[in-house]
Amino acid sequence: MENQRGKGLSFARRIYLPRAVGLCIGSFSVAAALAPMNLPSWIWALLVLNAYIWPHIAYQLSSRADYPYKAELRNMLYDSLWGGFWAATVQFNPLTTVTVLGMMAMHNVAMGGLRLFAFGSLAQMAGILLGWLVFGVAFSAVTTPMQLWASLPMLTLYPFAVGMVSYQLAIKLAKHKRILSALNRTDSLTGLLNHGAWKDSLQLQFQRSRLQEHSAVIALIDIDHFKPINDTHGHIVGDSVLRQLSAELKRNLRECDLAGRYGGDEFCVILPDMPLLQARDVMERLRGVLHDYRHEQVPGLRISLSIGLAAFQPSFSDAIAWLDDADKALYTAKNTGRNKISLAAGEGDRHPTPTLAL
Repeated sequence: MENQRGKGLSFARRIYLPRAVGLCIGSFSVAAALAPMNLPSWIWALLVLNAYIWPHIAYQLSSRADYPYKAELRNMLYDSLWGGFWAATVQFNPLTTVTVLGMMAMHNVAMGGLRLFAFGSLAQMAGILLGWLVFGVAFSAVTTPMQLWASLPMLTLYPFAVGMVSYQLAIKLAKHKRILSALNRTDSLTGLLNHGAWKDSLQLQFQRSRLQEHSAVIALIDIDHFKPINDTHGHIVGDSVLRQLSAELKRNLRECDLAGRYGGDEFCVILPDMPLLQARDVMERLRGVLHDYRHEQVPGLRISLSIGLAAFQPSFSDAIAWLDDADKALYTAKNTGRNKISLAAGEGDRHPTPTLAL
């Protein structure tokens, strides 16, 4: 309910300015049409109430309501009712009627779509019937120069005000869309790319390396004995280890490198335009940093990493073959003592791996 109320208050705030501006400048057009008609003074008092006081009353009604959004929709129907009443009161003076009812219809469509437009039209009809009930049915086909000039502010300024509100709403929606898109691609615990987003990035890098002959390296990183860490010290400590590794990845990688959480305690990195030996140095630095990490609650905890590296090869049929090479290298590291970096088969012959134990 609090979330709905917050959204409703935001909607009420967006409506407040266009309503205040529209009713204020719209009153000029109505006043110019009323001037030659010799109507009672209470009509003028009602116009002042509608144009200068009602916008603030409407905002208070919606902002204090349990459901501000629904209250604001009712206020907009009252606006339409007022508009129909004034159209009948000025005897359907052509320019004033088109100005008031047309701008109000535009407002209803902009803020509530065709549904609000339909209900607003019914409210306008009710207002017209009320005006006819009070003053009788009459029509005036004459538009004076004064009425023409009095309608110009409404015809120019009010669409600008509604357009600005719509533009700001579009900007906000675009921002929310970007945030949602980022969330859909991000692992919630570590802030790195999630499994699907990283695999998409791998496909793109594979195509780039194959077409443009750019070097690139995949690193698969596994936290050694992570399950016992969770079982012994709890998931809170385990999660802090995962977050620490992700933080060190962000600190030690370049801006163009793409790190993700592949699943569980396994992480993955794409290192574009980097030779294999340099990638090994980067991963060795990361391995050393994590080995030096000390958890505040568990000072005796030691973290080690097993890492598999695979450089792009033109012979790879697809990105999965490249990933499989890195996965085999990781498997080798885990099955030959862990806490080490292993290169894909064939790479070790070209680039002998020094002793990496700490």
